[in-house]
Amino acid sequence: MTETSAGAEGRGGLLRLLAWLSPAFPVGGFVYSGGLEAVINDGRIGSAEELSAWLSVVLGEGSLRNDAILLAEAYRSIEDPDRLCDVVELAAALAGSMERHAEIVRQGDAFLAAASAWPHPVLDAFSGGTAYSVAVGAVAAAHRVPLGDVLAAFLQAQCAQLISVAVRLAVIGQKQGVVTLAGLERPVLAQAERAARLGLDDLGSATVLADIASLRHEVQYSRLFQS
Repeated sequence: MTETSAGAEGRGGLLRLLAWLSPAFPVGGFVYSGGLEAVINDGRIGSAEELSAWLSVVLGEGSLRNDAILLAEAYRSIEDPDRLCDVVELAAALAGSMERHAEIVRQGDAFLAAASAWPHPVLDAFSGGTAYSVAVGAVAAAHRVPLGDVLAAFLQAQCAQLISVAVRLAVIGQKQGVVTLAGLERPVLAQAERAARLGLDDLGSATVLADIASLRHEVQYSRLFQS
């Protein structure tokens, strides 16, 4: 392989990663808030500063941390179907609420369906009910996209999605949303680096309020989002 062709292959992986995690990729992420709508409804978040603090905790100690670990484990399991199947089952079982479970598996299955535009045998390993993070990790590994890049892009995209929830609920404006996302750059990169070294024994969270918010959202009277 020449240097030029190797570079082109690497750029191809980058383009796929950008496409897969683009807001336009048909996974339906725009209809979910991960419980953030309930937090805002309860008055716990009412400013850009409070949103940034909340996201930093979820990123470092909550569901986003676990999602990153599961993504990395799926990435490393690409050559072992049984191990990958175990990750699929574990990720679904770890969902803390009915809405959280629906959110992650619907997005995961939608991601796999859309990713079939880039055919690969790994897609045959899934039969439905796959968590979004696991689907992203497995497909990215199959296409040889570097794990560090995948983790950083996935976490950044998830933070951006949650920020968009706050924008649509009129907690912050678009400009504040961009500033908030920029402020999360270092934490995202740091968490991506950590997650690449962690395994299933490191799973766990300390964000009880976020978990409760997801449960509260299930019975919230007026809702814009499905979770």
